[in-house]
Amino acid sequence: MPVLNRIADFAPEMTAWRRHLHQHPELSFDCHETAAFVAARLREFGVDEIHEGIARTGIVAIIEGQGEGPVIGLRADMDALPITEATGAEHASTRPGVMHACGHDGHTAMLLGAAKYLAETRRFRGRVALIFQPAEEDGGGGNVMVQEGILERFGIGEVYAIHNTPQVPLGRFVTTPGPIMAAVDTAWVTLTGRGGHGAYPHDCIDPIPAAVAAAASLQTIVSRNVNPLMEAVVSVTEIHAGTASNIIPGTARLTATIRSFDPEVRALLKRRFHEIVEGTAAAHGVTAGITYDWGYPATVNDPDKTAFAAAVAREVAGAAGVEEHGGREMGAEDFSYLLEKRPGAYLFLGQGDGAGLHHAAYDFNDEAAPIGASFFARLVERAQPL
Repeated sequence: MPVLNRIADFAPEMTAWRRHLHQHPELSFDCHETAAFVAARLREFGVDEIHEGIARTGIVAIIEGQGEGPVIGLRADMDALPITEATGAEHASTRPGVMHACGHDGHTAMLLGAAKYLAETRRFRGRVALIFQPAEEDGGGGNVMVQEGILERFGIGEVYAIHNTPQVPLGRFVTTPGPIMAAVDTAWVTLTGRGGHGAYPHDCIDPIPAAVAAAASLQTIVSRNVNPLMEAVVSVTEIHAGTASNIIPGTARLTATIRSFDPEVRALLKRRFHEIVEGTAAAHGVTAGITYDWGYPATVNDPDKTAFAAAVAREVAGAAGVEEHGGREMGAEDFSYLLEKRPGAYLFLGQGDGAGLHHAAYDFNDEAAPIGASFFARLVERAQPL
């Protein structure tokens, strides 16, 4: 694996950074200690500017190259998940109920490694903007950073990010031009009838049949309304109703996740969701209240920047170690907000065998960090050569 020699030299430091972050996970926008740790390392490296407090705990750091040129943005997410860790590792989380189960500790370590290398060598023109973002898992920190004007404030012209992926060979890069991750919307439905004694259903308006019928009918949206050549998901993930065997409840609730890539399909899913739930409710004599949250948009890679990023990845992983036209993922990612405003690419980096993302036994593979850091560093040198 042709990791840059200088990055290979300080790979043990990257492991130490990553494991420190793993032991001290923080949620959502409350990444105060994480941000302080990142800022301290950046000061040690001698980066030129450190801008803190963006999106509450986000950081944008600037490294000046040699001579005039554009600004390239590199992003790492920093937040953890509300999961109780079950790795048994010596560096396991010290905070009960919170752990880095998605590898954001590794992403942060990778970008810090690239920062250390780029601040030392500066073999590029223009500037690099290092974006350390909170609240990817919950809260859309990427959107908040965009809304707070980081792209305009720092003149960022293109953006790139990496996400680790278990069960893919260590060091293998996977990406694709166009949509790579889905838009994610969430719906909460409350069906209200009239409760009463289970022995006298004729005196009640039972919301449970309406909930069951709605959940079943919602499955026809993808199978009967969406073009079969377009990807979409509608999954009812929660149904709650009732408290006892002899009581007909007054309300029933259900929740659904709705995912798609195409904006027109996304609008269709929302329209049909409302029509089906409201129509089913009317047919059963209950009323429907729907809260439909328009969540993260689809993550859409720029084709030209994706081809460029894949070429750089091949320098690090070899031709056989890069899948430039990999499949799409139905998961979601708030890097999408940056890609809506600037061209760029999002790539997955294999980390070998191990538990999957968001699993209590997951742990980032430290051997992947120098590979990701080398990719980021080489990307800058190739995008903005001297």
